[in-house]
Amino acid sequence: MSGHNKWSTIKRKKGAADAKRGKIFTKIIKEIILAARDGGSDPDMNARLRLAIQNAKGANMPKDNIERAIKKATGSDSVSYIETSFEGYAPHGIAVFVEGLTDNNNRTVASVRSAFNKFGGNLGTNGSLSFLFDRKGIFTIANEGQNIEELELEMIDAGAEDFEVDEDTITITCAKEDFGNVSKKLAQMGIEPEESRLKRIPNDTKKLDVESAKKVLRFIEVLEDDDDVQNVYHNLEMTDELAQALE
Repeated sequence: MSGHNKWSTIKRKKGAADAKRGKIFTKIIKEIILAARDGGSDPDMNARLRLAIQNAKGANMPKDNIERAIKKATGSDSVSYIETSFEGYAPHGIAVFVEGLTDNNNRTVASVRSAFNKFGGNLGTNGSLSFLFDRKGIFTIANEGQNIEELELEMIDAGAEDFEVDEDTITITCAKEDFGNVSKKLAQMGIEPEESRLKRIPNDTKKLDVESAKKVLRFIEVLEDDDDVQNVYHNLEMTDELAQALE
């Protein structure tokens, strides 16, 4: 199992244990609002909104929540979110890339900078770490009743670079340019992903001892708990020893 897939599996289990579904919904609602505001409220004509709704359904968000978010984006009381990003180093030289959606950039900058300072990290300039990450399409689908061999062949034909199966999920990775092809193929097969999005995957990873790695993960959790932060990517290697310590 790749490092990315290990992280995803552990985060899903931890997210359920910590009852963080509310924060997950908040982040998805922001995506829906931004997509609907920029591209209109019709998902058939707005690919970004269609994807955000698909992720909302994958997270079991109630339909009413989705509809309210779309109305909020197009109503008179709509919130104006802007996309922002931060790059820097966590303790022990781990590269961190933060993506945010905020209605108050000054607040977000102050909050992210405070987290870096508190944990002994270093916030860098935008673009300083982009070369360490590749943008890849990542699709997560439930491993229930799937013909694994047939699905893998179809996904490779659509452009998938990696196809991983674990007990509960199937993770499909593709190049950014093939994201649309893989998404379309899954739709043709009647498969609705639990999550599908472009993510930043590290080109190389850095291994730390368990205690040092835990300190880095505490820092990452603080960032992820910020309501203005959508995604946090890093290049800490998920070793078997660390995975066991986190279970």
